[in-house]
Amino acid sequence: MDPLDRLAEPGLDLLRRVDTLLAAGAPEGHRVWPLLRRMQVLPGEAVRSFLDLHPAPLAGAGRSVRRLVPAYDEVSAALTDPVLWSGAAASAYGESRAALLHHLDEGPESLVGRLESTAGYADALADWVEGSRLALARALADVLRSTEAVAVVAATSVPLAVSAPRVSAGMEAAEIAARVLAVLCVAYDGAETLLRQWGPSLAESRWRAPVSGRPRYDATTRVGW
Repeated sequence: MDPLDRLAEPGLDLLRRVDTLLAAGAPEGHRVWPLLRRMQVLPGEAVRSFLDLHPAPLAGAGRSVRRLVPAYDEVSAALTDPVLWSGAAASAYGESRAALLHHLDEGPESLVGRLESTAGYADALADWVEGSRLALARALADVLRSTEAVAVVAATSVPLAVSAPRVSAGMEAAEIAARVLAVLCVAYDGAETLLRQWGPSLAESRWRAPVSGRPRYDATTRVGW
């Protein structure tokens, strides 16, 4: 359990109250408006969704992908064994073997290169989730001990018929929402940045056949025994 998990219950209770007040509208011109338009969600729902993100599954996915690499190394090693052939078919086979080796494990666009990039991306996402959860936990801790939180709780604890406190707490609710949504916006900016950075190295690794085409057997082929 990390700090965000520990703050989830009181944080969500406060944000539920904030959402209730925001449903009646936020003060005109408040900085929360562009954040609401961008996120398209109230802070309580946004935090509930983020609580489902954990770094451990992503880090585990990275380790699982890396465990596939040795199998590709074994295939590559088998392909490098010398072949006692000569002739046109042997040359064609050599070209095909070289192309396959390149496709398997030579450079970032090879299959192994893509596996390593996928594992690296999973690790980067795990770090992003861990850092973002910590930043969100700090934001929740700040708003939970703020004077705005006191006003919001007081306003949402009175009977519905008493509307004046609810109206007066609108500014406080908007301020709490802005603090929380600003952190989440930074977090999602980070996720988009990661995707842009890693996207090219996650593209499909396409097979490129040797220029000479398929190996062909002819009468000049000799096999060494």
